[in-house]
Amino acid sequence: MQQLTHSRTAQVAVAWAAAEGWNPGLDDGQRFLAADPGAFLGTERDGEVVASVSCALYGPGYAFIGFYIVRPDLRGRGLGRPLFDRALARADGRVVGLDAVLEQEAAYGRSGFETSHRDVRWRLPGGGTRPARLVDLRSLPAGELVAYDAAIFGTERGRFLRAWTDRPRGHALAYVRDGAVAGYGLLRACRTGAKVGPLLADDLEAADALLTGLLAAAGPGTDVFIDMPTANPATRELRATRSMEPVFETARMYRHGEPLEDLHRIFGVTTLEFG
Repeated sequence: MQQLTHSRTAQVAVAWAAAEGWNPGLDDGQRFLAADPGAFLGTERDGEVVASVSCALYGPGYAFIGFYIVRPDLRGRGLGRPLFDRALARADGRVVGLDAVLEQEAAYGRSGFETSHRDVRWRLPGGGTRPARLVDLRSLPAGELVAYDAAIFGTERGRFLRAWTDRPRGHALAYVRDGAVAGYGLLRACRTGAKVGPLLADDLEAADALLTGLLAAAGPGTDVFIDMPTANPATRELRATRSMEPVFETARMYRHGEPLEDLHRIFGVTTLEFG
């Protein structure tokens, strides 16, 4: 049985994630590989990928695990744990995060992960009008965006942002107040509808404007999904005036401590697979 680290594993992992109902973005695999070419780890048998996991590295202090999937017909045969151990080895002592489906929360707990909070996926309809104060993200100096993001995410992820923020006009927006960025958000097409992620903002005013603008970009008739951390109480206020339905929930868990993220400014996580 061979072990793999390449783009084919990413393609298979994203397809499996779609089959599991996780609704990945249409080009998530390519963008994740551009951000961290070594992130996807796989196990091959008889020329086919039979198990996958990703471990994205964000500098010397933080890593995030996702796409931990064994082909359904081979589950229960011990294929997953060695691959998961490879992901932990790649993390190499960093703080490690993951979003666990609730059924597996106890299993990750036995591997040293501790629950921080829940991330809840909400569905709401697209449409509406883009607020005037928003600007296209590409108009910001790259360094300003990287610095703003790092102060909230907890570590610098410039390479990831270069891969992640290259979106069609209107699908990557910033909220500018007094000449400085006070929030930004992205929209991406998915297997079903579209997802907002990340949605980072200094306050409810900025978050509401950004979400409104991204819903306008999605257009009427489009189901839009956003994963909100329960640890930010302001997300309840953001939902209060909107018709939003919860559809999925995960446990955000960490090993070796927690990152220095500012949860009160996270209104929508980037992805449940890469943090």
